[in-house]
Amino acid sequence: MAKILVVDDEPDMVEMIKTALESASHRVITAYNGQEGLDKARKEKPEAIILDIMMPVKDGFVACKELKEDQALKGIPVLILTAVSEHFANTRYAKSMGLDLDAEDYIDKPIDPKLLLVRLDKILKK
Repeated sequence: MAKILVVDDEPDMVEMIKTALESASHRVITAYNGQEGLDKARKEKPEAIILDIMMPVKDGFVACKELKEDQALKGIPVLILTAVSEHFANTRYAKSMGLDLDAEDYIDKPIDPKLLLVRLDKILKK
């Protein structure tokens, strides 16, 4: 089906998402920080990107902003994954930061793989 880029710094999360996506016949590319995700997006041109927020090197907010500003990548739908909403008080992130992103959808961690597939299919059809 679709080529999906998964960007998350937690290897177990990446593996769980990869397994769920591959079970739905998607081809999965992985990256473990925002900069690696941007590099792979430019090289691979995925049909959608699943992007975590809290990551080293370049966080998901910055990576999403750069994706949406890049003429070659801005049309790729982005599904934001985050555990930030339950940890705002303990992080440098604020809810208002998410409103500035042009991501197509958000899903909170821990994620339900079935819900992830439904939300991904929805953004792929847009």
